[in-house]
Amino acid sequence: LQLHSAADPALVVDAADAWSGAGPAAAALGPRARMDALLALRRAARAWPPLAPLLTAAVPDAMEPADEEIVELLGPASRALAATGMRVHWPRELADRFTTRAVIGPVEEPGAEAEHGPVEEPGAAGSVPAGSGGGGVPSFLSADALLAFNWRFSVGDQELTRAELDRLAEAGRPLVRLRDRWVLIDPAEVLRARERQDRKVTPVDALAAVLTGGADVDGRPVEVVATGALERLRERLADPEGGVREIPQPAGLAATLRDYQLRGLNWLHRMTSLGLGGCLADDMGLGKTITVIALHLHRQDEPATAGPTLVVCPTSLMGNWQREFERFAPGTRVRRFHGTARDLDGLADGDVVLTTYGTMRLDAERLAARPWGLLVADEAQHVKNPYSATARRLRTIGARARVALSGTPVENNLSELWAILDWTTPGLLGGLGAFRRRYAAAVEEGTDPAAAERLGALVRPFLLRRRKADPGIAPELPPKTETDRAVSLTPEQAGLYEAVVRENLLAIGEAEGMARRGLVVKLLTSLKQICNHPAQYLKEERPRIAGRSGKLELLDELLDTILAEGASTLVFTQYVGMARLLEAHLAERGVATQFLHGGTPVAAREAMVARFQAGEVPVFLLSLKAAGTGLNLTRAEHVVHYDRWWNPAVEAQATDRAYRIGQTRPVQVHRIIAEGTVEDRIAALLDRKRELADAVLGGSGDTPAELTELTDAELAELVRLRGDDDRHGNGDGR
Repeated sequence: LQLHSAADPALVVDAADAWSGAGPAAAALGPRARMDALLALRRAARAWPPLAPLLTAAVPDAMEPADEEIVELLGPASRALAATGMRVHWPRELADRFTTRAVIGPVEEPGAEAEHGPVEEPGAAGSVPAGSGGGGVPSFLSADALLAFNWRFSVGDQELTRAELDRLAEAGRPLVRLRDRWVLIDPAEVLRARERQDRKVTPVDALAAVLTGGADVDGRPVEVVATGALERLRERLADPEGGVREIPQPAGLAATLRDYQLRGLNWLHRMTSLGLGGCLADDMGLGKTITVIALHLHRQDEPATAGPTLVVCPTSLMGNWQREFERFAPGTRVRRFHGTARDLDGLADGDVVLTTYGTMRLDAERLAARPWGLLVADEAQHVKNPYSATARRLRTIGARARVALSGTPVENNLSELWAILDWTTPGLLGGLGAFRRRYAAAVEEGTDPAAAERLGALVRPFLLRRRKADPGIAPELPPKTETDRAVSLTPEQAGLYEAVVRENLLAIGEAEGMARRGLVVKLLTSLKQICNHPAQYLKEERPRIAGRSGKLELLDELLDTILAEGASTLVFTQYVGMARLLEAHLAERGVATQFLHGGTPVAAREAMVARFQAGEVPVFLLSLKAAGTGLNLTRAEHVVHYDRWWNPAVEAQATDRAYRIGQTRPVQVHRIIAEGTVEDRIAALLDRKRELADAVLGGSGDTPAELTELTDAELAELVRLRGDDDRHGNGDGR
């Protein structure tokens, strides 16, 4: 037992000297040294009973612990003593701890070939498809292959042999003699290590482990390194856009790919030729469609990858996909599997079939019966809920390669990213529950700063994301300016707002469970509608529109300026009812508009786009959810978000209808926010969601769950209408 001075932590005195008061160091502890030591020992003995004999010893300076007590000191006893202020120090010569490290590579154990088949190099039968670039990547990526965790065990910097490990395990003691020195080990840890030695893992599990540098084995973290071909594969995947370009632009492509698109094509080729799949997550407008068309053409040149391509997309994008194939891949036979007269007769290699998520869900069995060379899920956020019927049916359709396209792979939470990547590369991220425990919860809650880095290392090879603002991506794009425009509520709006808050908070305070959540959603929706226009909330049949909404007044001012300059604008709202009010109001003012919503037929939708692009209609009203993707509206120089969506990624996609390749004029984005209302506070929520996506990657219209779970007091603070003093920090909302 040693005593430490609180005044001078460097001062250490043996208990025997403290008891006798010998030496100046002992005197420096003060007259209460013995009493303080006994009190500390009493607290420590309650935490760890083997210390109790010291309390009755003449001089409490030493004890001889049994083997099992030393094992306790290696773990739980040490933590319990630390809680009482007692620290455990091991002699320096015993401080080297037993460690384990897993080295993963193809199975090379005796008899492995008989059980799992030989390990082949590229070019041998069963190896990766021809034309994949090889690079020393073996064929163990087949689904039925197994890889071995080859364990390395060390004490300090000395690696143990298998015989030494067996000797340690059989000794069963915490203090053993090894290579002419005493070693302190945990016998239980040694036994666990010996039991792990024959563990096998799937190739995808092995790849995930070497990409992150670690794995969970029996609930414990283990360091993992790769060897041989698996290490070469890790290096090849580590930088999605790096390395030698393996393929050129296909000769049949009637366009010249930009440099970043050619890099994207090579990445897609690399991933699909290895059977891994991937998600191309470039910003909207950077040409994901033409990159996939180039991939389709390239795959037809290779016998191992040739086959028909199936593209599953939202209904609104079918026409765009068909036009793009006809434009950039002339001669490719494209058919729509949609509507009542749909068939797959005569389907041949090189053909392209376009279908919608709805049709795929209804006819997945027929689609799954066909051998597809490539399966593409466009706007893959449509399957972000892995339990939805759409996601489940999509998983039943087999293909040699799977590619997801999404400008918003993370909209609300990281489970959405899991759903997309688990479809492109099944098993990569483990089960959803384990993924949320190991990565998602820590990243979303900010409790583990390193969790985002680990997850990023794992997903980065499988998800290629480029932004318009990245250096060298789209230098010809003009500048984009985004402005939040705050407006005041009219007296009518303010009165309605406060009355609805008062009435609903009372009802919410008396409700529980799902009923309470429903009332919270109803309250938030009502407040957003009041902020838009009283007539929308009141559902008036023949409303008086002008003069009742601060947002509408600002929109009129913006449009007066925009139209005077001869420019065109997009106006997005999440509510069809609000768009109808805007349509009627602008018609009264003599402003030509057109309105696109979810019920607009495909042909009418395409005609509207053509009229707007031709400059025939200067104001295009659009439903955010129906028109936020897949449209090329580069005629617009202004984008107005009349109301805020719960999701920043959805808003960004809508803005990208105008701000995309082909835009030659500066784009101004106007977000209208009702000052002092719930819309003000939602802005902070949207910023947090942007940070979440950025942390990992370097839509939903649903009300965020975190809002429905607020306490009554938190909810009241969220929705309370603030006055000028509150907003400037001078009132009770400070």
